[in-house]
Formats: sequence, structure tokens, C-alpha cells
Amino acid sequence: QVQVVESGGGSVEAGGSLKVSCVVSERIFNRCGMGWYRRAPGKERTLGDLVSSIRPDGTVHYADSVKDRFTISQDNARSTLFLQMNNLKTEDTAKYYCGVIVPWYSAPECHFSWGQGTQVTVSS
Repeated sequence: QVQVVESGGGSVEAGGSLKVSCVVSERIFNRCGMGWYRRAPGKERTLGDLVSSIRPDGTVHYADSVKDRFTISQDNARSTLFLQMNNLKTEDTAKYYCGVIVPWYSAPECHFSWGQGTQVTVSS
């Protein structure tokens, strides 16, 4: 299966910024809708909350909790997905994963394996 590799997390104080990245196989990048999920501590076995997504046609979506603070983008040449996170809050603390989104999630050509995620910790 296709692997994804996340990076760029870290620890910041509230109000700070971080940018996380995810390298995705060309086989699914641009073909399948992709997004950033986050799993709060203690919820590592759940799918998590979809924070932001981008569809193959370029349509982007943000959860209300991150709207106007987070920006999703992609580098097609490097098959890389980014999430710029500004004005971080303590409640943004979570492990962030990138993955395929519904409805592509069930498409055989979009099957992938979850990466290890990247930890984002925001302190007050």
C-alpha cells in the first residue's frame, strides 16, 4: 500500500506557528482527496478529526475550529501536502496525520497506509 510520511511538528507556545508536511506517493496525490487529521491524546486508535482537506479540483475545507488560522496547500512537483498553523491554541495539541478523505477513502486506487503522524504540542 501507499505510504505517507509526516514531518514538521514540534512544541510551541500559544499564539505561535508551525508548518507540518506530508510526502505522499504520486500514485494517489492529485488523484485522491487528501486531508489533515488530528488525534488528541488518548484517542490514538480513532480516525481523528478532519482538520482540513483539499480535493483534486482544488477545493479546500477547514473545520470551524481552525478556520482563519490554518492553511492547507500542496506542492505538486514534490507530491507534498502542507498545513500551515498560525495562532496555535492549547486545544490544537494532538498528533497530526495526513490521509485520504471521504469519498476517496473507499476507492481501491486510493488505498494507503497511515503514517506515524507528527506531534504538535501547544503550551499556555
